Amino acid sequence: MPVQTVSLVDPYVVETLRRLIGHCVYFETTRGRIEGTILDVKPDHVLLQLSHNRQACVRIAEIVWTMPL
Repeated sequence: MPVQTVSLVDPYVVETLRRLIGHCVYFETTRGRIEGTILDVKPDHVLLQLSHNRQACVRIAEIVWTMPL
């Protein structure tokens, strides 16, 4: 039997994060803290530009709270 993946999308969170594209933000996630500039927002993840030319994908479902810097 094929495996089905169900993912909930909160359109309000996605829209709020999209408004912050290009801004530096601070995320508290279930795995710890991360800070960077939002490069892109998809329905399930955020692409962050970190220091030293590194990037990170953060799953929106793992974000506890966020704060613009």
